[in-house]
Amino acid sequence: MHASDAPAPDVAQRDARYRRMLDVAAGLPPVRLAVAHPCDAESLAGALLTRTAGIAEPVLVGPAWRIRAVAEEHGLDLGGVDIVDVEHSHAAAEKAVELCREGRCEAMMKGSLHTDELLGAVVDKTTGLRTGRRISHVFVADVPTYPHPLMITDAAINIEPTLEEKADIVRNAIDLAHAMGLAEPKVAILSAVETVTPKLRSTIDAACLCKMADRGQIRGGLLDGPLAFDNAISLPAAQTKGIVSPVAGRADILVVPDIESGNMLAKQLEYLAHALLCGIVLGARVPIVLTSRADDARTRAASCAIAQLLAHRKRTAVRP
Repeated sequence: MHASDAPAPDVAQRDARYRRMLDVAAGLPPVRLAVAHPCDAESLAGALLTRTAGIAEPVLVGPAWRIRAVAEEHGLDLGGVDIVDVEHSHAAAEKAVELCREGRCEAMMKGSLHTDELLGAVVDKTTGLRTGRRISHVFVADVPTYPHPLMITDAAINIEPTLEEKADIVRNAIDLAHAMGLAEPKVAILSAVETVTPKLRSTIDAACLCKMADRGQIRGGLLDGPLAFDNAISLPAAQTKGIVSPVAGRADILVVPDIESGNMLAKQLEYLAHALLCGIVLGARVPIVLTSRADDARTRAASCAIAQLLAHRKRTAVRP
């Protein structure tokens, strides 16, 4: 049977899974969301869907004529939605960052512009949204064959992270897990093998990260590694190899060695296992929804629900 002949996932079940992802922020008030350059149908529809779903009050930042033209072409209603008119995509990225830096928006979403263009404005040392943390990306995956949400990091930003950068990647993911209600998330540091070997840097990094957690340099999660992927998510696989670990077979967070392995893992889960993926950038002053051009409006809205949850958590944390 060819891939094209494979049965499609049940539509009703898929809708229910999307609603479950949106429920992560159920009952929370909407947040102001700066949407940088929503100048194609999916990015504009996704931004408007956040308003319909009560997730956000989107602020559309881009050439107003293009935004209105896309809305007219695709029958999208812009009534009551704020539009900040700027000349082009680069200016849209800078203006969206400015709105967040000045506190006029609490989260940001990428529209139809290049990721490098948006992140360039985010990490600018003078006018950006940097903090003391390394910026990293987390995919939150609803995998039909796994009993609970699975986080994958970093599959989108850090290419070959150093040990220090991996420590921040882990800290960011643990913070997200806490926001989603996990008191002590189980963090699996992935490699190709389960034993530490000097020939494979990812195993050395995994061992160091675990020792950092033992010494309190990384807090709030339960770390173990190196673990191969099967041992991280399958208890029988871990038991077969004699791995005794509270993380093995039960992982909440998968920390990948580099962007290539992470990107392939996430897309394999999406296209072969019918996982639903939401993506969020952490470590900046505000949560950033970093969408792919292949993401539909519902995926973008579900990612914004995570941003809403994080923005609300920050809002209540600073409240006297």
